[in-house]
Amino acid sequence: MTDTLAAAVSILFHGTALAMVLYLISVGLSVTMGLMGFVNLAHGVFAMLGGYIVAGLMSRLYGADDLDQVLLTMGLIFMSVAGATYFCGPLTQPMHPPRWLSGEVDLGFRSFPAFRSFLILCGAALVTLLWLGLERSRVGVQIRAAVDNLRMAQSVGINTSRLFTLTFALGSGLAGLGGALGADLLAIEPTYALENLVYFLIVVAVGGLGSIRGPFVAALVIGIADTGFKYLLPELGAFFIYALTMVILLWRPRGLFGRTA
Repeated sequence: MTDTLAAAVSILFHGTALAMVLYLISVGLSVTMGLMGFVNLAHGVFAMLGGYIVAGLMSRLYGADDLDQVLLTMGLIFMSVAGATYFCGPLTQPMHPPRWLSGEVDLGFRSFPAFRSFLILCGAALVTLLWLGLERSRVGVQIRAAVDNLRMAQSVGINTSRLFTLTFALGSGLAGLGGALGADLLAIEPTYALENLVYFLIVVAVGGLGSIRGPFVAALVIGIADTGFKYLLPELGAFFIYALTMVILLWRPRGLFGRTA
């Protein structure tokens, strides 16, 4: 592979991994903001909580090579953050992934980090499940109806109060899961929420409130662009991301997939 092609493949791979993390964390914020009409600035804390939980659990499971233990850990993170988003124990040990996720995956033309490959596969699976759940299920129809027209949804008998609670728990759980899966990309530390909240809000703003596919497209754009700009022009940091965000919002003030009316 030439140096240019190798750099492009590396940017695309690592940018996609970052995009999956940004989407999992941001999609819940997008739906709750579109449904409830308020900006939950504590959303980043839920992602940080998931990171702390996985740090504690994986440090205790270090050395395990079973996929089912990793999947069980991720399931426990989602359930715990979704069910109890206000409690965070002192789980501050560093994260140690299983040995089978510590190496590389050889695709013939190039090797990629195993953990980030696992992250992309998990992110793709979760995105598919989320899309099917919100686009093809009865609860998903009710959520989309409430986002489009809250009073009409209430008038046809939808229990919007219970729907708010369910959606908030789902969004918080996804944020915790995203924070756990992305602990290798976004370091888990006490200032995590403040340092990364702007990225989550950018994904929501660019994608459009209340949208499922909007944050996914926005996360891909932001993740790949941020990785590429920091790789090619590291001295300028995230300047290009803010510039790109302003250009997109000047063109589409409600986001790429936001409602125009």
